[in-house]
Amino acid sequence: MADLTSLALLAAGAAHEAPEPMLFGVASPGFLVAASMGALILVALMVKVPSMLTSGLDSGIAEIRKQLDEAKALRAEAEALRKEYADKIANAEKDAAAMLEHARHEAEAIVAKAESDTTEVIARREKMASDKIEAAERGAIADLRNKAADAAAVAARGLIAANHGAAADKTLVDQAIGAI
Repeated sequence: MADLTSLALLAAGAAHEAPEPMLFGVASPGFLVAASMGALILVALMVKVPSMLTSGLDSGIAEIRKQLDEAKALRAEAEALRKEYADKIANAEKDAAAMLEHARHEAEAIVAKAESDTTEVIARREKMASDKIEAAERGAIADLRNKAADAAAVAARGLIAANHGAAADKTLVDQAIGAI
């Protein structure tokens, strides 16, 4: 029945206590852990682990400072480049505006020259047209005079032939000789 009782106690959650192990009957496990930690710390101090750790940390800090200094230098360089390019962009914009203004002035000059050239061409063509018209008028007048002279000569020939015969011519010749 003792076995049933111990099983019932175990099933009910009762703790079974065993004797604590001891080293040579004097050292408990807690003491052994504390002693081994103390020995580890003493060995670490003797081997100068803290100085190695601090020198490692110092070198890490120095490397980080070096990287930060490089980053600051790179940032300053980037800022200088940004300012340089901003200045270049501003100058390029000024140059573009100046070129645009120059192009406008050139375009205005070209338009003004074209207008004056057009005015001169129109005046020259008007003069040429006027000269052609005057020449045509003179030609027409000369042609009309020639036709009138031809018509007058034909009419005079007809009148002379009709009004003057040989007898009339003889009296006219006699009068002309008598007047001399």
